[in-house]
Amino acid sequence: MNPDAVADYCRTLSGTTQGHPFGPGALVFKVGGKIFAILGEGSVSLKCDPGLAVVLRENYPAVTAGYHPNKRQWNTVALAGSVPADELRDWIHDSHALAIASLTRAERAALA
Repeated sequence: MNPDAVADYCRTLSGTTQGHPFGPGALVFKVGGKIFAILGEGSVSLKCDPGLAVVLRENYPAVTAGYHPNKRQWNTVALAGSVPADELRDWIHDSHALAIASLTRAERAALA
């Protein structure tokens, strides 16, 4: 997937907002005020279960520890085409779900 396709997919997920809180070089996607994706030039950083994060880094050369975020819970994925699009969409969806899970019950209800 290229950066435009990643951004388009992020926008399809429920409750998603976007902005540039870190400046023009990073497009940030949030749900309920929680970041789930940071899209930079040629890469996207995604929230990830810590155990799965390590497995993905071991199995995909394009996946590294989060560049700026917490390296235990975030992966940065190079958008060079080596990760199949369906898998990347799954990772984005999982990141979105993890962000929602971190919300309070009231915050989750407000998204519905």
